[in-house]
Amino acid sequence: MAGGIGSRFWPMSRPERPKQFIDVLGVGRTLLQLTVDRFGKDFAPENTWVVTSAAYADMVAEQLPDVPRENILCEPCMRNTAPCIAYVAWKIFAKHPNASLVVTPADHFVVDQEEFRRVVSEGLNFVCGTSNVLTLGMSPTRPDTGYGYIQSAHKASGNVLAVGAFKEKPVLEVAQKYLAEGGYFWNAGIFLWDVRTAVDAIRKFEPEVAELMDAMATSFYTSAEKDTVANLFPKCKNISIDYAVMERLAGHAETLGGRESGVYVLPANFGWSDLGTWGSLHTQLSKDDGGNAVSGSGEVVFVESHDCVVRAVGGKKMVLQGLEGYIVAEDNNTLLVCKKQDEQRIKQFSELLKK
Repeated sequence: MAGGIGSRFWPMSRPERPKQFIDVLGVGRTLLQLTVDRFGKDFAPENTWVVTSAAYADMVAEQLPDVPRENILCEPCMRNTAPCIAYVAWKIFAKHPNASLVVTPADHFVVDQEEFRRVVSEGLNFVCGTSNVLTLGMSPTRPDTGYGYIQSAHKASGNVLAVGAFKEKPVLEVAQKYLAEGGYFWNAGIFLWDVRTAVDAIRKFEPEVAELMDAMATSFYTSAEKDTVANLFPKCKNISIDYAVMERLAGHAETLGGRESGVYVLPANFGWSDLGTWGSLHTQLSKDDGGNAVSGSGEVVFVESHDCVVRAVGGKKMVLQGLEGYIVAEDNNTLLVCKKQDEQRIKQFSELLKK
C-alpha cells in the first residue's frame, strides 16, 4: 500500500513526493524499495503488487523496475485501506483465486529482515488454504500512544493467538496499563490471508464496496480498466480495513463464503517502526553523544544541543546551538523548526504556508 502522502513528515514529505519514495534513512534505498527488499528472493517481482495514487505510478515504476507495470494499481483518489485492499484482492482473485496475500504499508521500517521473513513464512503457513485472517502484532517496547493495540486472547496454534479486541490509540495511562497487563501488541497494519478470504470478508461486511469491485472486475486486464476504475472507485466508502473487517471479526467466529473464520495475531519482534513522525525517525538514526541525529546529505554541527533530529539536504551546512528536543527540517526550499513534543501539530503548521 503506497498511496499515502506522509503529512507528518513535512517539509520532507509532500503530496508530490511522499515519504515512501524518499531515502529517509540515508541508506541509498527509499522506504518503498526497502519494503520490497525485505521480502527477499522468495517473493518474485511478478508476485509483487503495489496500490498507489495514479499520480505516483511513474515513481513506483522507476523505483521498482522489476515489478511488472500491470502490477501497479492506480487509485484515482484516496479511499483508505479497505477499498485499497479490495481493489488488489479482486484483481488478483480474477487470475489467481488460490493465492495468499501479505498486505503491508510501503513506508514502514524493519531492522531484522531475516526474522521478518521467518515470521511471514510462519504466518503464511497458518492462513494458506484456510479462511483464517492473521495480523502481525509487534511486541511493545514502551507505552506508546501513537499506535493502535491488539488485545490477544487464547492460544490458537503454535505461536498464533486469537484476537480478543482491537484498541484505538490510547492515552498514556491506558498504554501503561496495557504493558503492565501483558498480552497487548502494537497494530502494525500487516495482514496475511488467502485472497478468497479477503474477497469473502469484504463481501460480507462491506457489500457496497464489494458491489463496486464486482463492477470494476468486468474490465480487469482490458483496455477499459483505467476508465472503469476512475468512474467507480471514487464511489467507495472511505473506510479502513480495521473498521471494515478486523474489528468485526475480533473476539468471535464468523462464516465467510461458507467457511468459519476468525482473526488471529502472530506476535513479532523484528525491530519495527511505522516511521510515522520525525520522532520515530529519530529513534532509528545513528546519534552523537548528545542524542542528536541527522537525515540527508547535509553537514550539521551541534553546539550545546541535545536530543534533536535534523534533515539537511543538497549539501547544506547548519550549526545548531542551544536546542533541546527539536526537529529542524530543511527540504523543498522550506524550513521547519519545532519541538519534538509538538510534532503532532506539523500538519497544522504546513497549512500555514498555504494561506
